[in-house]
Amino acid sequence: MFHIHGIQGRMFSGTLEQLRQQQLVTGVARIRRIAPVAADASPITTMPPGGGSIGAHGSGAEAVQAYGQAARARQPLTCAADVMHSPALTVPAAATLREAWLVLARHGIAQAPVVGAGGALIGLVARAELMPAASLEPPSAASESARLSQPVTAVMWSPVPSAAPGTDLRRVAALLLHTGLPGVPVADDNGEVLGFVSRTDLLRALTTDPPLDLWG
Repeated sequence: MFHIHGIQGRMFSGTLEQLRQQQLVTGVARIRRIAPVAADASPITTMPPGGGSIGAHGSGAEAVQAYGQAARARQPLTCAADVMHSPALTVPAAATLREAWLVLARHGIAQAPVVGAGGALIGLVARAELMPAASLEPPSAASESARLSQPVTAVMWSPVPSAAPGTDLRRVAALLLHTGLPGVPVADDNGEVLGFVSRTDLLRALTTDPPLDLWG
């Protein structure tokens, strides 16, 4: 199940096939196919807890054995909730472009859902929109300060689709291909953001053990 959220609230609920017929989303798709999408820079942590390394003897060997048992007990990844980042980092609608840029830079991510005063999803903002190519030209201090003081709602993608937690991962991937978006928020029926699935999350699901359930 997918939804479309905008400043006025939830605008659509339905299947992927029905969502593809929504002009609001296909309009976004045409824009995203022209502009490059910022890469997701979410880091992959490989250091074990405590900062030490796992060896072949003593407690290290026990840790390896425990991990192997846990991996065998895990189920294949099938839905958005299995791979989403949760809790998702969000940007308030009242934030300025400067504040939104600092939030994304501080956490090393490329995009984040934008939420209204009540916490409901209203849009999506990415570094590409916060720092467009035109801003690389030498601007005057006054013009750049004015630009960065704009509210994030001035540049965010809205309306924006979201996926329910139980949505099949293949359909999430199909949505990203259709819209050209770099990721999709995972939200409940009221628009509360529960998590976020990026393109990198989907690629990681293809290489993890157990893998993405491609045939389920």
